[in-house]
Order: sequence, then C-alpha cells, then structure tokens
Amino acid sequence: MATAETMIPAKRLVWALATAGLIGVGGGAIGAAALQKTAAPTAASAQPDQPAPAAAVVAMAPSAAPAATPIAATVLPDFAQITQQNGAAVVNISVTGSVKTSRRSAAPQLDPDDPFYQFFRRFQVPGQPSQAREMPTRGQGSGFIVSADGLILTNAHVVRDAQEVMVKLTDRREFPAKVLGSDPKTDVAVLKIEAKNLPALKLGSSKDLRVGEWVLAIGSPFGFENSVSAGVVSAKGRALPDETFVPFIQTDVAVNPGNSGGPLFNARGEVVGINSQIYSQSGGYQGISFAIPIEVATRVQQQIQGGGKARHARLGVTIQDVNQSFADSFKLERPAGALVAGVEAAGPAAKAGLRSGDVVLKFNGQPIVASSDLPALLGQASPGETATLEIWRQGKREQLKAKLGEAGEPQQAKAEDEQATPAGKLGLALRPLHEGERRGAEGGLVVQDAGGAAARAGVRPGDVLLAINGTPVSSVEQVREVVAAADKSVALLVQRGPEKIFVPVRIG
Repeated sequence: MATAETMIPAKRLVWALATAGLIGVGGGAIGAAALQKTAAPTAASAQPDQPAPAAAVVAMAPSAAPAATPIAATVLPDFAQITQQNGAAVVNISVTGSVKTSRRSAAPQLDPDDPFYQFFRRFQVPGQPSQAREMPTRGQGSGFIVSADGLILTNAHVVRDAQEVMVKLTDRREFPAKVLGSDPKTDVAVLKIEAKNLPALKLGSSKDLRVGEWVLAIGSPFGFENSVSAGVVSAKGRALPDETFVPFIQTDVAVNPGNSGGPLFNARGEVVGINSQIYSQSGGYQGISFAIPIEVATRVQQQIQGGGKARHARLGVTIQDVNQSFADSFKLERPAGALVAGVEAAGPAAKAGLRSGDVVLKFNGQPIVASSDLPALLGQASPGETATLEIWRQGKREQLKAKLGEAGEPQQAKAEDEQATPAGKLGLALRPLHEGERRGAEGGLVVQDAGGAAARAGVRPGDVLLAINGTPVSSVEQVREVVAAADKSVALLVQRGPEKIFVPVRIG
C-alpha cells in the first residue's frame, strides 16, 4: 500500500533497537483526498529465456594476496538486460478500502466565552455514544505475473482490508483483480486478473543464493512504477519478530513503501523472492530489507489455488531464547537453541514427550541458533508430517518424533525474556501450595517473598516455582540442594497466572 506504514511489533529482541522497527513496504492507507502522481515507462519486450550477458570485470585478486586461496574474478550481471527481459511482468497494484473512525456527538469544541457556545450546547444529547463512520482509504504496492492467464503474486499486507484492487501493467492497461487468497502468516497473497498472453516471470531458487551475491528488485516505491534497485544478499534464513513462518532473505537492496510485493531477481533474471519488509528507524529505507523466499510464496500459492487457504504446521510450544545464563544453567556448550517454557496440553509436542526445560537444538536436522529459527523451520513443514526433534535434556542429547498439528490461531508464541543481574544468593522464601492455590499449577512451590538475585531477575511474591534447570521441584530442601550444587546460574521455571516462563538467575 502507499505511504503511511505500520510498525510490526517487536518482542524485546536483542538486535532490535528500542526506537526501530520492522515495516511492511507495501504502503499504508492514505486519505482519499491525498492523491499520488505516478508515471509508467513504456512496456519492454519480455524475453525470459535469453541469458543476460556479463558486463564487466570489476574485481580481481590482488597480486600481493597469498597464492593459496586466490579470489576469483567477479563479473557484474547485466542489470539493464534483466530489467528489459522482466520489467513488463511487474505490475502496480492500487487498493481502495475504508476504515472506521469514531466521532462523538457533542457540542462543538468552542471556547466557553464564544457567543455561540451556549447556543450549540442546547442541541447536545447527554450521554450520547460515539458514532462510527467510514473514511475512504487508498494505497499502492507492487506485484508480478507468474502465469500468462493473469495469476499475480504480491504481499498480503498490500491487499489487506481492500474493497477494490486494480492492477496496472507497464503498457498502461488496467484490470480489476480478484483476491484468490491471502495468508498473513507468510505475508503472501494471490490475485487473478482476466487477461491472456501476459508476460510471466521465470522462478528460480532461493536455496541456491549465496551471501554476497548480486540481486535486483523491481517495483513501485512511492508509486514510481517499474523502478529498479540493486544490491547484494546480506544474510539468508533470517527470522524476524512475529514473522513466525518465514526464513527471510536479507539484502541491502533499496526497498521503500510501495515496493512491497515486487520481485527480487538473481543475477540470471530469475525470481528468488518477494520484497516484503524493511528495518528502519525513519520509516524509509536505511540499508536493510527483507524478501520472502520464492519457495515459500509458491507453496502458499499452490495451497490457495487448491483449497482457498494456506495451511501451516503446529508444534504446540512456548519458547524462549537461550542466553548465556540459560546455557550455564543447562550445561550447554554455547547459548543456542529454543528453550521450551510451556507445552500445550494434548498438543503435538506433549504427545511427542517434549517437556518444559527441554532445549530444541535441531528440527528435521536443521540447527536452531535463535529461538525464532524454530517457527521459521516449522513453517516449511506440513500439518500431519512427522518431524524429528533433537533436544537437550538433563545434560544430554535426545531425539523425539512429533506428528505436527495444524495451526489455527498462532501457537508458537515467544515468551518475553526476563533479564537477570549477577548476585550471590537465590533470595526466595518458598512454601508448599495450598489446595486452593493450585489454579492449574501442576505442583511446585509458592514464592512467599522474593529478594536478592531472584527478585532482580523478575521473580515476584505469588509466583509459583515449578522447576529448576528443568527438574520439577517438590520441596524447599530440594531447591536448596539444587542451588547449592549449581555453578554460575540456575534457570527457574515460574508460573504467573496462566503463563509459564523460564527466568535465568545468576548465583555465582
């Protein structure tokens, strides 16, 4: 969509600056009166199968470099040729819709000294509720044609809440589009226009991309149709806050509001991703952009075409990042993996034997570094599939098999981290649970008072201590023994209301 963007909420990730956020680059809603001028270039001939010739040698291994590993010559792709071959299949998407706003029926906001103030007050109905009215909105984004009969891929947030979607080609023809389906979890939408013999883009593979490889984007930033920008792949498999099911391609390609839904090309002119988001403190491009891998998009497209909606696998766990304190507590070699804070009752993880305090190290053989890697890997699996989990439990590795369920509402919520500060003692006064205090807690000890290291870590009176370092606690003596034997830190599993969370507490 076009101009105003909505911040995607971040959940206190280490790498996220407090004032920065992830922003969809499809363009948000603008007022109906705010018009935006755009200019479309003439249509270029589409020759998707013609290879792009190399342009020039730009880097050679320096003669002074060690001869053991010479740097190969790097050849720039012909960006002009890629654009000429593919530009005609990139479209501009215009969206109109409406939003509800509230208006309170009351006397006009006039100064009490105004001579008309008392006059207008006569017509005010005391206690009259706010009245809602709809305000028209408009926005713009990008998309690209994937079949000659008018099938188009774009971002879900581009067409969110749309009442009318118009697609404009580079030859200036416009078509009303039908939204066949939209998947907010992956931010992919599929559109259809009634047209024939359209130029379609050739799809490649994001798996073949290498970090540092050249890529090119075509889209409509700020409504400027068929704008081209280029850069390199900065990282692969990037998991973002709340973007649970997508292992993003990170690039330094200039992407701005209106670029959302446009294609990301490799050096051979093949589509490897859909431009989706930027990481920004200002709302505009600041050097980091993210694209949805084309394999994710085509999978969603096939599901929408086949059944009208996308389906996602569900494991049924609440997870946390493993920091150094947790790694010390669970005797891990390094802080990596997804720490299981809670397991959904009777869910796929519970049936597989996964427990609170387990650390998931691998999913189907793929290593998990940050906890957000697990949902991204889960997004590549299918409901009903049997997944292999490598976990860390009680100081050793184990393997579990989990038959994945189907996601309805988002289940893989990340638990908020509680930061701990070094201290010498645990500082908890504990007592057994009374019968009326259980409130769903499966055993544990009530925190009667909290001080010292535990209080600084976030433990509060009234919390229920369920486990230490993954071992369920049943007595105060057991807690004393575990703490006395601990080296640097302990991980406390605490229940507060219905929520469970691991809290790292440094004691040495």
